[in-house]
Amino acid sequence: MITIKEAKTKKELTEYVKFPFSVYKDNPYWVPPIIADELESFDKTKNPAFDNAEAYFYLAYKNNQIVGRITAIINWAEVNNQHKRKVRFGWFDVIDDIEVTKALLEKVYELGRQNNMNHVEGPMGFSNLDKVGVLTEGFDQVGTMITWYNHAYYVRHFEELGFRVEKEYIESIFPFSNVKPEFFLKAQELIKKRYELRSLTFTKTKDIMPHVDKMFDLFNDSYAKLSSFVAISDIQKEYFKKKYISFINPEYIKFVVDKDDNLVAFSIVMPSFTEALQKIKGKLFPFGFLRLLRARKHSKDVVFYLIGVHPDYQNKGVTAIIFDEYYKTFTEKGIRNCIRTPELEENTAIHLLWKNFDPKIHCKRKTYLKEL
Repeated sequence: MITIKEAKTKKELTEYVKFPFSVYKDNPYWVPPIIADELESFDKTKNPAFDNAEAYFYLAYKNNQIVGRITAIINWAEVNNQHKRKVRFGWFDVIDDIEVTKALLEKVYELGRQNNMNHVEGPMGFSNLDKVGVLTEGFDQVGTMITWYNHAYYVRHFEELGFRVEKEYIESIFPFSNVKPEFFLKAQELIKKRYELRSLTFTKTKDIMPHVDKMFDLFNDSYAKLSSFVAISDIQKEYFKKKYISFINPEYIKFVVDKDDNLVAFSIVMPSFTEALQKIKGKLFPFGFLRLLRARKHSKDVVFYLIGVHPDYQNKGVTAIIFDEYYKTFTEKGIRNCIRTPELEENTAIHLLWKNFDPKIHCKRKTYLKEL
């Protein structure tokens, strides 16, 4: 018999966070989350995502053992501003038992029906800065700290339960040796002169902070036209600023501004923490934090996390300025591989940015939808 229980207490939520450690035990491709970080994300008093969203965390039990988990989410900003009556689900992990999957999803359907939603979609998080999509190709590829890994049977479960594909994402990788400066060196000089632009680079985190709010505003403007986009609120800006910016190498954040110092483009790259996260197994102490700091300083792989260009400057080659700055930084640091996080397959503009680097698609993922 399968029993579903909502995780509410700290003990229950800790069990919720730790469950995937058993599902992917000894799997060389899974990247464990930081347990304390996950718990903070699920804390309604700390994560400002809950200002616009409600979420419920469910555990599935069979023979008194935890066999699955799921989060049921309604992002009310999405519902009210975009008029999408959607209930989301995320943080979904399960043993290969479709009855467990079915029982967990029933809790999502229940939340949706109670609030007059008309469809369910997932896996996805609270907002656009959370992880998204179930892995459909690339099960033999090591993940990153900002993607979910899953077994191949997850897809089969969704399809057998009547879900259809809603959005498709691709992830790719290219060696830094593929980056030839002749593709952007002259172009960036011409673009700077033509549009009176200049780049901003940093060596200290404190120098970045005055620009971060404008960066998130530009992020909202850059992606507003995408069908799945939900804008980041002012409170969320402060949360992400405190939680993430200080953890990213300042030299990996690049800005482009116009003659009046208005931000027209930005990019955030992160060092790869994959190897460190696999070693620390979710624990920051006693030595996990030191391993992460070491990876921050010495990792030879980087992950392109976010890139945004103001609508007025899109298709004008502004990213050549950013690539030129990264070329200098990556050459100095001896970077080997550049990894791209999930990008909507329909977002052709972003894909064209990388064409000269000959990226190889190594993973694909999808979100699945079902009418209620």
